[in-house]
Amino acid sequence: MSGRRPSTPKPGAASIELAARAGKTRVVCLGLSALDQIWRVQEFFSGGSQKIRSVEFATMGGGMAATAAVTVARMGGVASFWGRGGEDAAGREMHQALAGQGVDVSQFRLFPDGQSSVSGIVVDRSGERQIVNFRGQFPEQAGWLPLSEVGAASAVLADPRWVAGAVALFKAARAKEIPTILDADVADPEIFETLLPLTDHAVFSEPALSGFAGSTDDAALAGIAKFGCGVAAVTRGANGVTWLENNVTHRQPAYAVNAIDTTGAGDVFHGAYALAIGACVETADAMSFAAAAAALKCTRPGGRAGIASLEDCLAFQRNGQ
Repeated sequence: MSGRRPSTPKPGAASIELAARAGKTRVVCLGLSALDQIWRVQEFFSGGSQKIRSVEFATMGGGMAATAAVTVARMGGVASFWGRGGEDAAGREMHQALAGQGVDVSQFRLFPDGQSSVSGIVVDRSGERQIVNFRGQFPEQAGWLPLSEVGAASAVLADPRWVAGAVALFKAARAKEIPTILDADVADPEIFETLLPLTDHAVFSEPALSGFAGSTDDAALAGIAKFGCGVAAVTRGANGVTWLENNVTHRQPAYAVNAIDTTGAGDVFHGAYALAIGACVETADAMSFAAAAAALKCTRPGGRAGIASLEDCLAFQRNGQ
């Protein structure tokens, strides 16, 4: 996220609480892990048959839930990734990379007959990106997940890329009164209709909310809340984040930064938000912290490589810059 400095008061007690509790906060992140191939260019394709030059290339792990898990781990939380990959070169590379970031990958299952998810990402000189993603091919059933372990979690997060897994995880968490957080990226309407009734915190991207609700205004958030979500939110990039809670609309302006790479910013927002909610931070403070974490990530190149530490995020949030 980038944009204006927040007009909200600088955090105090919430930052102290989060710093004290982060190391004991356990977050299960379920969903997509992708291997990202990233090309940096001066300008995007203009259309038609065209060849452009890349000034830099890198391969690294990505995916919504997987990057959220790395965010939790980077910020000192206890992170587990539950997901699927193929028993192929991409799957093995992702598995090893997540483990190297301190994420528990014991439930990141690589299927011999599966194909791992791979993304091609083009980043222009302003830091904006375009993505093409192959979501992979794996069995949908989730009976192998260790749902008995959910009771030890402080919060659970899922993206919409593995519906059966998300349903199983959210139902188990609901039974234990553990907060459920949905990274609501673009998906078919029936997926949201299935997951939203099990969701406590639904955090949409603008394209996802527009595609599902027909708009991104406050009325759209009210429609999401009708599914039973305690918090219905939409991230707006440089315009911050808006959320509805207890029938009251709240807004968190974006932090002012010089963005050089927005890759993974939304995933970082969700991971930081899940960590804060798991640490029992109030919603407004969790939104402010997540916005700061996403903005700080945008000032650094790379997706996961640009994720800041908890200390850096809290300092950035305190200073409002």
